[in-house]
Amino acid sequence: MSDPMPSPDMPTPPAIDSTDATTARADGVAGSVPGGDHARFAQARASIEHTLGKLRDCTDEERKRLQNEFAALSDMLEKLDGGVVEIVIFGEISTGKSALINALAGEAIAAVDVQGGWTKDVQRTEWKACEYRIPGFNQSGVMLVDTPGINEVQGADRARAAIAAARRADLIVFVTDSDLNEIEHSALRELAELRKPMIVVLNKMDLYSTQQRERLRHVLAVERLQGTIPPESIILTSADPREIEVLIEDAQGNTRSEIRRPPANVGDLKARILEILDREGLALIALNAAMYAADNSDRIAALRIELRNRFAERTIYSFAVTKGLVVAFTPAVADLVGGSLVDASMVVSLGRIYGIDMSWAHARGLATAIGKAAGWVLAGEVASYIVASFFKGITFSLGTPLTAAPQMAASAWASIVVGKAAKYYFEHGASWGGRSPKAVVHEILDQLDKDSIMAELKEEIKRKMLFNKHTKDRL
Repeated sequence: MSDPMPSPDMPTPPAIDSTDATTARADGVAGSVPGGDHARFAQARASIEHTLGKLRDCTDEERKRLQNEFAALSDMLEKLDGGVVEIVIFGEISTGKSALINALAGEAIAAVDVQGGWTKDVQRTEWKACEYRIPGFNQSGVMLVDTPGINEVQGADRARAAIAAARRADLIVFVTDSDLNEIEHSALRELAELRKPMIVVLNKMDLYSTQQRERLRHVLAVERLQGTIPPESIILTSADPREIEVLIEDAQGNTRSEIRRPPANVGDLKARILEILDREGLALIALNAAMYAADNSDRIAALRIELRNRFAERTIYSFAVTKGLVVAFTPAVADLVGGSLVDASMVVSLGRIYGIDMSWAHARGLATAIGKAAGWVLAGEVASYIVASFFKGITFSLGTPLTAAPQMAASAWASIVVGKAAKYYFEHGASWGGRSPKAVVHEILDQLDKDSIMAELKEEIKRKMLFNKHTKDRL
């Protein structure tokens, strides 16, 4: 976002009843916060707490995978409570990002190297010289965040770290030293999609004539960034001016030359940053925190779905293989009972994956209902292992070598269908999502590649048999 004012189509946090807007106390908040700003602050804080609550409700495996998100949200909550503003600096190698930070700070706080590419990691430094504080926050301050060059070779990990810094930034400063090249333009557009206030800095302007400077500003404002960055947010600076020769005349009229480095020229940039912060300081950090929470909430939900689906699929296939072996190598009658118990166990396990506790009786009922919903589609499989069970019975299990293969295949396939349908049921909060079980089951059957699945099941069953001497002895 180029304009620091919130856009009406931005994600908004859940509404909160803020009838009393006189105080907004939290860790690090002192005194009272104005009414409108209090509402934004309260909503942002509630959004983060709500998202953290989702993490606390995760399973152990999910929490392990989401520990980075938990840490990031906890840090964002601490940042919000402290009233800390983060300004993240982006740019290509050697555009003078680190020099710009030093010039703003008035001291060498960021490493600078003539080769470029010196910034290896995201580095946060307090901008003490700024002296800006969000009213009502006794720990408020401004952090300058230096990031690796966007065109750094083999910098995938650093690029991810830089984007992560941008996602939690309240204000983005993009540094270039000429007209935008393709890499810069692409990076700037990607950053603009984060919908944060952004300032584009034309650095090293001491290398250009007055006419060239104005031409560069015009090209950026009109030809490159129109509609993305407002003209007033395109700022010219000289963070580390080149040395120049100056003539010095003494009291006697004698002249001599010296090589001197002019002072950094970053006053316009500092003024623009302070203008934005004075107008939108608390609103910026509150809106950014709310957006950050919403974005992480979506990512957490997506990852939880991915993890649960993956675990559920493994569970279904594992139980299908188990059912195939149980039905094939269990005596007649007991094989059918054993198979139904395996299906019930599978349904119970799937329910737990999705956070739903289900009794054995309910699980068996659901598995039976799914089988009935499948109707004639599974009738062949069911008939196959019933006939095989009967044959085992009349031969006193001597016919097992003949019945094992068809029973394994039929029962495993039926278990896959039951598992997939139960998975759908649990994904929709222990309901069929307004549809009939029959419609759901038939849709699942239409989507399954039976030949491929059966081939995979047979291979898995063979592997299980190789490590089970009892099944080998029976064949």
